[in-house]
Amino acid sequence: MSIGLLRSASIFSVMTLISRISGLIRDQVYAMQFGASPAMDAFLVAFRIPNFMRRISAEGAFSMAFVPVLQEYRAKVTPTEVRDLIDKVAGTLTAGLVVLTAAGVLAAPWVMRVFAPGFAPGSEQFALAAELLRITFPYILLISLSAMVGGILNSYGNFAIPALTPVLMNLAMIFAALVMAPMFAVPVTALAWGVFAAGVLQLAFQLPSLAKLGLLPRLKFGFDHAGVRKILKLMGPTLFGSSVAQVNLLLNTVIATFLFAGSVTWLYYSDRLLEFPLGIFGVAVGTVILPHLAKQHASENHDGYSRGLDWGFQLCLLIGIPACVGLMLCAKGVLATLFMYGKFNELDLRMTTLSLVCQAIAIPAFLLVKVLAPAFYSRQDTRTPVKAAVSSIIVNIVSLALLIWGVMHFTDAGRAAMASDGSLFAAMGQVPGLHATLACAIALAGWANALQLGWSLRKAKIYSPGRDWLRFLRIVVLATVVMALVVAVFAWRWDAWAQWSPMQRAWRLVTMVGTGGVTYFAMLWLQGLRPADLKGH
Repeated sequence: MSIGLLRSASIFSVMTLISRISGLIRDQVYAMQFGASPAMDAFLVAFRIPNFMRRISAEGAFSMAFVPVLQEYRAKVTPTEVRDLIDKVAGTLTAGLVVLTAAGVLAAPWVMRVFAPGFAPGSEQFALAAELLRITFPYILLISLSAMVGGILNSYGNFAIPALTPVLMNLAMIFAALVMAPMFAVPVTALAWGVFAAGVLQLAFQLPSLAKLGLLPRLKFGFDHAGVRKILKLMGPTLFGSSVAQVNLLLNTVIATFLFAGSVTWLYYSDRLLEFPLGIFGVAVGTVILPHLAKQHASENHDGYSRGLDWGFQLCLLIGIPACVGLMLCAKGVLATLFMYGKFNELDLRMTTLSLVCQAIAIPAFLLVKVLAPAFYSRQDTRTPVKAAVSSIIVNIVSLALLIWGVMHFTDAGRAAMASDGSLFAAMGQVPGLHATLACAIALAGWANALQLGWSLRKAKIYSPGRDWLRFLRIVVLATVVMALVVAVFAWRWDAWAQWSPMQRAWRLVTMVGTGGVTYFAMLWLQGLRPADLKGH
């Protein structure tokens, strides 16, 4: 059982690694060509809105509801009925998305008023953001259909093609930034058209694989179909529960539009660095474990269900704990090496490092949620994740309010800004570094979500741990501590990243990260942890 999961996760991780590397190259091009500017802030907000809706509807709620129902149909009905379900899901989804997309394009200025209240209506930045949103909004339709196709392929054991699909997005954006941008009066407009083109490419890339399975959908509206109605019923609460991190991120983006110019971009770059461990390992584990858990639940195999969760939890902690510590220690070096070129300056480096260190605290929590949430969705339990999501959003809002209040009233920069402008929101825009409070709030909310899901899993008694967890945690924690001591020596001796040439940064970063990685895995080995331990429980 676990060997198959590990193989599937490995395939997904390798493909996702290719995607993340191309994504880093894309972000390097962004930093070099556009830096952290008001225009770049406008594009990132205009893209984050459809990207947020895509993540909570297509990759979040829809996938979490669709895959268990599809697996249930595959186990209990004929292939003809499975194809009918796919046809009617595709038709119903397309119809709803066409209406949503049309409304979003027409109402772009009003949507922007809601999601970017810090962009003054009538300003050039607001007008640009609304124009860019009109171009990027159809991405919701295209990428949601792409996610549906990917969910079907994953359910039939094809993880490689869906995992490789994001590479097309990155290639389209790189082409837009380097080739198309000089053709536009406002260069970032090219990025919006790159988003649109990427949606078309990602959908088209997966269709041949679906056709090979004989499952290419014939669009049929099927709101009255029992399977479609069940998916829609499950999607209701899942819309909220499966993507709490995205909800928190968008809420914080709204606040970031009031902050010092460049804050949206600084948060974007730090968030992108977190995507490496989360995307390569967390999404991989979550993607392959959902259909597995759904299958075990449908066949009433409690032991197989628990062993699958054990595998997922331990793999997430094995990667998440050292990734958290390592990224905090290497944040400045990583950011300088990857992004400090062209228009990305020393201020951008300091500010992005600040938010990255804060967000990295929650890496283990974000990874664990990738397994904890499917543990409930695979059983078609959507209520429990919603409760955890509500708590997480409350933690995000309360902690953010307290942190901002504290900075504005108990620091010299905050008090000076309040004295010069009595309006809190206007004063917030005068304090560089305030965006770090948003990163801290995201981290706290992530841990709140993970801890409540874990507590609910234990309370429901649907999971029976099958390994010596104390031994496993001792091994991982000790290995991480030794790794941290080694990396901290490099971080202390090498601090002048902004002054070095790109080649000097690169060899120092490779030395630091490589030595830390070798130390960590050597300590795991010396304590008796072997690769076979991740297969046989």
